Amino acid sequence: MSTALPTIPPDNPERTLTLVQLDQLPHIGLVGDTYTITVTGEQTAGRFCVIDMHIPPGGGPPPHRHDFEETFIVLDGEMEATFRGQKSIVRAGDTINIPANAPHQFHNTSVKPVRMLCICSPAGQENFFREVGVPVATRATPPPKLEPKEQAAFIDKVKALAPKYRTELLREA
Repeated sequence: MSTALPTIPPDNPERTLTLVQLDQLPHIGLVGDTYTITVTGEQTAGRFCVIDMHIPPGGGPPPHRHDFEETFIVLDGEMEATFRGQKSIVRAGDTINIPANAPHQFHNTSVKPVRMLCICSPAGQENFFREVGVPVATRATPPPKLEPKEQAAFIDKVKALAPKYRTELLREA
């Protein structure tokens, strides 16, 4: 009895090469960080997206979880990653993968900025960032400081949109 091996589908000429140059992309300020979307879900047929992240000292999102995989590749600096309540230090050259649905958080506890790439699979998180963030000038430009009333409105917006993007904000990671 012979088992036929699966065949690779033909090339899809409707999909094109994606070449990005960081200075030509929009930069998004969010939670004190700056995110640059380098590859979108539209460019990968929804398979994944890539986000270049600049996390200043003290930066990083609150504890959260979502139903997609998230991989971080730290290029510069070091950060603290909390995964299911366990804290780890992640340094330049390290890669971590957060399984779908797992509670987590990353936080820059150092005195220098962190630069990392974030790969979300499947794509979609980049649209959440576009919808809740604000445009900034460069990949290292921090978002504007929000007054307490503006901060409260921002938090309300994030809470309202999080379910649309399969994300849940948590109190502890």
